[in-house]
Amino acid sequence: MNTKSALLCAAASFALAPMALADAHEGERGRDGQVNIIYWQAPSTLNPFLSGGTKDVEAASLVVEPLARFDETGTIQPWLAEEIPTVENGGITEDLKQITWKITPGLVWSDGTPFTSADVKFTYEYCTNPEGGCAQITKFEGIESVETPDDLTVVVTFAEPNPYPYTAFVGGESPILQAAQFADCVGAAASTCTDQNFNPIGTGPFVVDEFRTNDVISFSANPNYREAGKPAFASVNFKGGGDAEAAGRAVMQTGEFDYAWNLQLAPEVIAQMESGGLGTPVAGFGPLVERIMLNNTNPDPALPPEERSVVRPHPFLGDPAVYNAMSMAIDRPLLVEIGYGQAGRVTCNWVPAPEAFSSTSMTCDTQDLEGAKAMLEEAGWVDSNGDGVREKDGVELRVLYQTSTNAVRQDFQALIKEWWEEIGFAVELRNINASVFFGGDAGSPDTFQKFYADVEMYANTFNGTDPQAYLGNGLCDKAPTPATQWQGENISRFCMEEYDALWNELAQTADLSERQRIGKELNDMIVQNGGMIPLVHRGRLSAHANDLGGIKLNVWDSELWNIADWYRTGN
Repeated sequence: MNTKSALLCAAASFALAPMALADAHEGERGRDGQVNIIYWQAPSTLNPFLSGGTKDVEAASLVVEPLARFDETGTIQPWLAEEIPTVENGGITEDLKQITWKITPGLVWSDGTPFTSADVKFTYEYCTNPEGGCAQITKFEGIESVETPDDLTVVVTFAEPNPYPYTAFVGGESPILQAAQFADCVGAAASTCTDQNFNPIGTGPFVVDEFRTNDVISFSANPNYREAGKPAFASVNFKGGGDAEAAGRAVMQTGEFDYAWNLQLAPEVIAQMESGGLGTPVAGFGPLVERIMLNNTNPDPALPPEERSVVRPHPFLGDPAVYNAMSMAIDRPLLVEIGYGQAGRVTCNWVPAPEAFSSTSMTCDTQDLEGAKAMLEEAGWVDSNGDGVREKDGVELRVLYQTSTNAVRQDFQALIKEWWEEIGFAVELRNINASVFFGGDAGSPDTFQKFYADVEMYANTFNGTDPQAYLGNGLCDKAPTPATQWQGENISRFCMEEYDALWNELAQTADLSERQRIGKELNDMIVQNGGMIPLVHRGRLSAHANDLGGIKLNVWDSELWNIADWYRTGN
């Protein structure tokens, strides 16, 4: 095997053998009635390209699908494509500038029309339209063209050699939209297409019957789904809203629901719920990190809308003494203990997994309040009037600290507020309903993308085991702005020419060990230069009813990735 083939095999961790499915109980489609799912962060759209929220991406994954996705081991698997293209099988050119996907023959949309390469090309054009705002734009970085020589062939050409081409059309964050349905929704019109965004036509195991934003979604089995006898469930009741504790109890204690996602709860609460005997918690560690994002722009409400959280710099968060002192003041081991127990680990990294990409150059497991005070003092931040708040050149260290409404996050806020105030900050806390905070509504002032605060706390992750596209979220041009309808994943508005240059080097580097080295450097660069303060490497923790079979918790893709294989055990 040549070096290029070896790299592509190792980086993707793919297997061409058919995926090992969960217990395949044969029978009629819809034989097991209804399955009830609860996401306490309610979906606000079913178009993953218009939201960076995990809740929206995962709800949509029941309907819209990619050409390939990652299984529960992080292995890339063909989904709507026949196989994973490689240099060895001829699907990727020797110069690494072109990848050719072969679509599985006979696929149809849920409306019965053929799924073709034209839909794939349209999806590329939809997301990369300069007048629109696409939350997943980094998945398409570096693509020069997408061509369709026939109905079942998609040829993606890159401007430069791309050693990891498995981003566009791969994973739950980059599914295919039906060209016919979204034809009038390109560019500035994207966010106005309510019917399409709430009721997408897909190839997945379910279709949308009714979508009540930030509330309930009703799905029914796709009559044109490609696998006979699947899905086993005739319908899905997808409830959104509430809180994590109520969601966990609804599965493990009352039995009202079959699956509860993202149970961000203290470990003793989970243990008490499990004693109810109706459900089982499931957990796994992927790249999920709870972090505090630092606003690199000015969120002053006195600024006009086109400048707020756009103009630079932030009044004080660009000072290394300030953000380093903020990090030093935090007792991460205590946060892990009270918030996650065995489902959490202290981390200094934006990318803590996979291990090969996890940097070991930083330590942050010891709180140092006195060191933080000394650092601020030396940098000229002093409390000259005795009110407890440090200032410099007329600027006070006053912080608006926002996050989503959740018991663990409010506990974190209270502790971090106390620590920061001890070293000379004034801290105002704000929490926002999670369905709104992660909703991506360009008209709302309360989304995490708009970032109308000095710092904000949340967690996110990425699909697959290669962080190239995820690290691309630190590029200067990926910051949400009014021009992008506030879409984009560079939430901190971090911008550093050296970072952009190093990321471009990563995107062209084939040697796996070099990719890992560069990935670690990028991680360190954004953390050490005021992009964010990582707190906790979180395990994903969800719960399912004891009589729900086929569950394979996936920390590398949508948790609902194999819902077509779920079934009722009858136990």
